[in-house]
Amino acid sequence: MLKRNWLYIALLAALIVLPYALALVAGEPLDKGVPLFGQGLMVQVFIFAVFALSYDILMGHTGILSFGHALFFGTGAYTLGILVKYGHWSILAAVGAVIAIAALESLLIGVLSLRVHGVYFAMVTLAFATVGSILVEATDFRDWTGAEDGLHGIPVPDLLNPALHRTEFYFLSLAFAVIVFLLVKRFVDSPAGRVWAAIRENEARAISIGYNTLIFKVQATIIAGVLAALAGALYALWNLSATPLTMDVSTTINALLMTIIGGSGTLIGPMLGAGVLQLLGYFLNTWLGSVWQLVFGLIYVLLVLFLPFGIVGTWRARGGSWRAAWSEQLGKWRGVLKLAKRR
Repeated sequence: MLKRNWLYIALLAALIVLPYALALVAGEPLDKGVPLFGQGLMVQVFIFAVFALSYDILMGHTGILSFGHALFFGTGAYTLGILVKYGHWSILAAVGAVIAIAALESLLIGVLSLRVHGVYFAMVTLAFATVGSILVEATDFRDWTGAEDGLHGIPVPDLLNPALHRTEFYFLSLAFAVIVFLLVKRFVDSPAGRVWAAIRENEARAISIGYNTLIFKVQATIIAGVLAALAGALYALWNLSATPLTMDVSTTINALLMTIIGGSGTLIGPMLGAGVLQLLGYFLNTWLGSVWQLVFGLIYVLLVLFLPFGIVGTWRARGGSWRAAWSEQLGKWRGVLKLAKRR
């Protein structure tokens, strides 16, 4: 198992050591300056990694293209914020409510929408997300959602307050991402996950051998919706607020980009894509200012051209040939070095 998963273990070890390495390099305490800022960037990466992974369940493993996935993300953020701020619920009780509401919401959307396919389903999900966005921005609900300004000042216990315990919040978000990844991987490798793959490849054939594909697609929608809502709830805890941006179509587009950049259907790929999108976006914005999106667009075009299956997908598809080419090149250099020594 260690030999087969050594790369995952090495990546996890690097992420565990990262806050301490940042503090050591910066020469500052772990709770100040550069280490604190670096932890903040990585917390956002972990949260959006889970969001991208939830989207990959739909697009990469079941073949469902959704333009409304941000609805679940925003539902998680607003549900937790409203219940904790106005209902005075505990964090655990609010998280339980997030899971229940997201499951019911995704069940209704799945049953109502999944009878249509392709672009029609994508447009139906976009319509649901638009309705959600309109509701949270409506002035009639300003006392609960804050309308266009958003819901701010979510009270949280000191232990979960990112302003007071950012290192602890870093490890909480990291643990959340790792646990979700392991659970989803286990499910994808299960018989139900194989049916998802069959639906993605050829739904008509899956139906012909006796599977009720609607049930399995609704199942995938519920799991993806719940995970996206949990990511949204953690995002609300991180920012101590929930804004209409969490339900905006651009949030869904970001999840789509993360999935494509990392590699659709690879699980770890969309999580890696989240890191690329968040970190590259931040540094380009810092260095280039308002034109950073243009440069990122050019980089995205290059990624699609040279890595058509995403970073992880292309590596898996062509890794063998790449390794053979590298081995051949190394062999040539060894031959040159041996010849030089003889002379």
